[in-house]
Amino acid sequence: MSQPGNLYALILAGGSGTRFWPLSRNARPKQLLSLFDDETLIEKAINRLDGLVPPERILVLTNEIQFDAVRAVLPQLPAENIVAEPARLDTAPAIALAAGWIAARNPEATMLALPADQLVIKEAAFREVLAAAVWAAGKEEAIVTLGIKADWACPSYGYIERGDLIAEAPGSGAAVHEVTTFREKPSVETAQRYLESGRFSWNAGIFVWTIPTLMRELSQHCPELADFVSELRDAPDFAAIVSERFPCLNKISIDFALMEKAARILNIEAEVGWDDVGGWPSVAKYLEHDKAGNASRCSLLAVDSRNNIIFSPPGSPLITLLGVENLIVVQTADALLVANRDNADQIKKLVDLLPDELM
Repeated sequence: MSQPGNLYALILAGGSGTRFWPLSRNARPKQLLSLFDDETLIEKAINRLDGLVPPERILVLTNEIQFDAVRAVLPQLPAENIVAEPARLDTAPAIALAAGWIAARNPEATMLALPADQLVIKEAAFREVLAAAVWAAGKEEAIVTLGIKADWACPSYGYIERGDLIAEAPGSGAAVHEVTTFREKPSVETAQRYLESGRFSWNAGIFVWTIPTLMRELSQHCPELADFVSELRDAPDFAAIVSERFPCLNKISIDFALMEKAARILNIEAEVGWDDVGGWPSVAKYLEHDKAGNASRCSLLAVDSRNNIIFSPPGSPLITLLGVENLIVVQTADALLVANRDNADQIKKLVDLLPDELM
């Protein structure tokens, strides 16, 4: 696949990932975990851009706590392409920071914004969809979102409602639709109606735009961020401006700051084997299963035990189960989690009670 000379990518890598405790910690959140094989999720996010965006045009935004660990797993990126945000201010300020970094290099660039902590199985298909989105963002001078084809009525995702078909991308034939609305996480019943309508995709939080398009929309709907991008674009000392101005920006997500207000947003629906890997049950789908439905990535001996999730790092002692079911068991060098599988979303309650050295 050819590399558009003006295409840049932002990888957002500042999340905490508390649902994966005790494996995840403040300094080693979900994107820095090797959950499925020897690659961390952030390595996968970088590597699946191979052939589309070269390393020198990929920017990774993280925070000061995770900065050293992110740099350690991404030696293929130039050191200056990994930047620590001086404050945690949600996705809109982070995207503005990245837009300024890119605009300083090419003010006419096209920008991809992608999370660092998602799983994509069909990587070649994913690159094709991104290339189609890049084409649509330039041709239509619009913001383009990637939607994931929903295959069940998930109440934990945001949804994108598609409107009219406006174009098909050359080569791939990917359908480009107008976006009618963004919907917040629905009830199960509402999600079922979305699924049955065939007009709704899961919102993966993946966006494509040209810098001129982004600046036009920010200037209209979020002038503070537009001014910040302009400052960074023209800054003689990029790091100094980030250090001084970034912590003063309002904390707001890109959805609230821009997506719900922009004049025109387009959508391409993708079937790429996507998973946001929201907790241990999500990981379990991709682990080895025994005949009793126990999913594991470790040394395991299970007797009269069913439907459990068991995880420990390579080299850990054997884990044995006897007469238990529907558990999550995660072992690390300094902590052990035993939880009911149905309570996976509540692991944060434990994390909130932990001493600092275990967070």
